[in-house]
Amino acid sequence: MATKVFINLPVKDLEQSKSFFQNLGFSVNPQFTDEKASCLVISESIYVMLLTNAYFQTFIKTEICDARKATEVLVALDAASKEEVQEIISKAQAAGAQLYAEPQDYGWMYQHSFADLDGHKWEFVYMDSSHMPTQE
Repeated sequence: MATKVFINLPVKDLEQSKSFFQNLGFSVNPQFTDEKASCLVISESIYVMLLTNAYFQTFIKTEICDARKATEVLVALDAASKEEVQEIISKAQAAGAQLYAEPQDYGWMYQHSFADLDGHKWEFVYMDSSHMPTQE
């Protein structure tokens, strides 16, 4: 059974993208970072590999999706609080991200979203398990 997640995303400008995510508080694993790729550490079991478009293309036989024109994936990550979600979104906007949806507050769940510099869509979600609706 899998124990780690590696999300691979193509980026136009590796250094700019790396800086963007470091501004959000993510660290870079230098062991898996070079001029073609950068490994973002999201948690002990979640990593995002930022790959230059040319390097990403070596892994696929189809075109690279222009994430500004089409959505290939929604990357959803949890947060410890509603305030943490808001803080991440604020940092992302300050670093050049575009909001693509309004925040959603369901009482027991709060989420907000942005598109990174390459248009990849990220959602940050806080869920209060003590107020989750019950299944009947």
